[in-house]
Amino acid sequence: MLLRRLTLCSRNPLDLQRHVCRSLIRPLTQAPQGRAHGSSFAHRSELRQAKRIVVKLGSAVVTRGDECGLALGRLASIVEQVAMLQNQGREMMIVTSGAVAFGKQRLRHEILLSQSVRQALHSGHNQLKDMSLPVLEARACAAAGQSGLMALYEAMFTQYSTCTAQVLVTNLDFHDDQKRQNLNSTLQELLRMNIVPIINTNDAVVPPPEPNSDLQGVNVISIKDNDSLAARLAVEMKADLLIALSDVEGLYNSPPGTDDAKFIDIFYPGDQQSITYGTKSRVGLGGMEAKVKAALWALQGGTSVVIANGTHPKVTGHVITDIVEGKKVGTFFSEIKPAGPTVEHQTEMARNSGRALASLHPDQRSEIICHLAELLTERKEEILAANKLDMDLAANAGHLPAAMLKRLSLSPAKLNSLAIGLRQIAVAAQDSVGRVLRRTRVSHNLELEQITVPIGVLLVIFEARPDCLPQVSALAIASGNALLLKGGKEAANTNHVLHQLTQEALSMHGVREAVQLVSTREEVEDLCRLDKMIDLIIPRGSSQLVRDIQRAAKGIPVLGHSEGVCHVYVDADASIDKVIKIVRDSKCDYPAACNAMETLLIHRDILRTPLFDQIIDMLRTEQVKIHAGPRFASYLTFSPSEAKSLRTEYGDLECCMEVVDSMQDAVDHIHKYGSSHTDVIITENEDTAEQFLQQLDSACVFWNASSRFADGYRFGLGAEVGISTARIHARGPVGLEGLLTTKWVLRGDGHTAADFSEQGTMKYLHENLPVGQPPAGQRDSN
Repeated sequence: MLLRRLTLCSRNPLDLQRHVCRSLIRPLTQAPQGRAHGSSFAHRSELRQAKRIVVKLGSAVVTRGDECGLALGRLASIVEQVAMLQNQGREMMIVTSGAVAFGKQRLRHEILLSQSVRQALHSGHNQLKDMSLPVLEARACAAAGQSGLMALYEAMFTQYSTCTAQVLVTNLDFHDDQKRQNLNSTLQELLRMNIVPIINTNDAVVPPPEPNSDLQGVNVISIKDNDSLAARLAVEMKADLLIALSDVEGLYNSPPGTDDAKFIDIFYPGDQQSITYGTKSRVGLGGMEAKVKAALWALQGGTSVVIANGTHPKVTGHVITDIVEGKKVGTFFSEIKPAGPTVEHQTEMARNSGRALASLHPDQRSEIICHLAELLTERKEEILAANKLDMDLAANAGHLPAAMLKRLSLSPAKLNSLAIGLRQIAVAAQDSVGRVLRRTRVSHNLELEQITVPIGVLLVIFEARPDCLPQVSALAIASGNALLLKGGKEAANTNHVLHQLTQEALSMHGVREAVQLVSTREEVEDLCRLDKMIDLIIPRGSSQLVRDIQRAAKGIPVLGHSEGVCHVYVDADASIDKVIKIVRDSKCDYPAACNAMETLLIHRDILRTPLFDQIIDMLRTEQVKIHAGPRFASYLTFSPSEAKSLRTEYGDLECCMEVVDSMQDAVDHIHKYGSSHTDVIITENEDTAEQFLQQLDSACVFWNASSRFADGYRFGLGAEVGISTARIHARGPVGLEGLLTTKWVLRGDGHTAADFSEQGTMKYLHENLPVGQPPAGQRDSN
């Protein structure tokens, strides 16, 4: 029945002719240019340039879990990705398994049907005895399944107007020069016509593999499984990329599932000795060792290779396209080993050194921060020279807006200000890690404490603002956290110098590696996938950066805010002087800041008053473009341009102006359109102000003060890692306290839970003790 359905789905010769014609005239304007064959790609990001791609589908990918029949859902998603890449102008080839499994399903069905008929005739009734299936020979299964497998591919690719062709090969086809040339010519012609060749070993006639003949050199490779076939084919056809899909995420240094198994993101020739291989997959001829050997052979022949998981339901639908886009999926084989450590190694070094940092005495952590503050002023010429180089490069590139150039720039005054802030953090570091928050005497000689501890490993991603590096480093040091920094490429030279100074300061107490700067070509999205190594991500930059990181983070909490839609509400009882002063500072002091005013709410009674006129005149003088809200526009005959949205974060000398009837209307408006960042009321009515402060649910709520006060430095925190609008953990400007969590410590004297049962002799006291009192072991017992 299945084969009948596949036959009905396959196209007739006229359909084939039409599809070929469509393929030949398909525009290739977006086709990648590829590269001169001979050397593989050095970095994942270069895989976007791959023009000719071989996709190898292992038996575990193609077949179902019962090894009898095909995994149709997985195949459909793989076909969709291959067709999409083909229609982009790439040249796709598939090396597939599955003929044996498909044939096994068909032959089992035929045998069962045949046995049931014979038994029914023999017994004279329809009661069938237990039937046992004979062992099916693999070559026979392949012969029975190959046509059905190809019909299935044909039907699936037809849905995407993509033509396919079947090519069956054996080892002899590669050892005979004439046959090899014929095969090459056939495949080249198929690719020229935008047809996807689907290649498989002719398992119906293939002889057993010759022992010890596999992978003997660049020009010799025994085609004993589809791994070696795909490698040989990729080199023969000068493919840019070979994607080998299996049932594991990629390569591990020991069999997956073992306690010490570590995933290998990039594998280099010469690393084979560090690998311990396990058993092969549940189906198929090869195992991981065969895949690695084939991959290294292809790499030596100039083809890049990625081994990835093609069976995971969450990634199968985009695994191939993700690899081609350069995302960190599977194990990438590269001939060029980077000079520095991998980001995984950096994270591991940071975690180990961070634990030593957390165990230091508070005075030692303070000394490190003070030394860093001194280095900022003592080595300012070196810092400013690197910063000038970054500024010149950015100016020549001409793509950075003025606001980002301002953030990128450093000055002696800015460095002095940074040093002052770091010294404030050093003072706060005296009472941070290990502080007792709660102490309870549970029972006699049994005391419970809640104490502050570091979060672990922090990943801070920041754009073109190098002053962020020493600030965040000092906060991490004070809180005993390991730190991974990923800065914008615009500040690469400045960040490099500042990181060197940070590690120099850390070296005074032997914890140099606790702060790491990621300078490799890692994508932010790839860093966000290190959920087993990173405990908290803190983005510092544009709202778009924060949103991208929040989407990309997989299982890692993100501390931050995606938008800074801050409001200033001018009440009917507001002071004229305070209104002009606060509104100007909130909007004009630093329009690109996340705590700048974006919406100005005006009480209805202020309209057409001298105060309103002064507000408008001041904004015009400061060249602030006004966007009218719906109600404000209805009051005016000639209104400014109407706001497209009341939730806009302009980040420039622009703002929305809207009219409200009361303080309560202002609160309702902010709850509906705000981002819970910072909101301000200007009024002389204390009752109105208190209601505003109590009702409004934002991270920062101010009365008669500029929204620009929402800043860690202005709050006296020394510095901040960002502003959080989250409802749990830290909220508002996040300084030292926000980088700490707690743990519970119980000190007993041989106590067990049974001591407190109904039959036990002890009773709970739950007596709260002063947190300043020393632990039980340091006091005289009563």
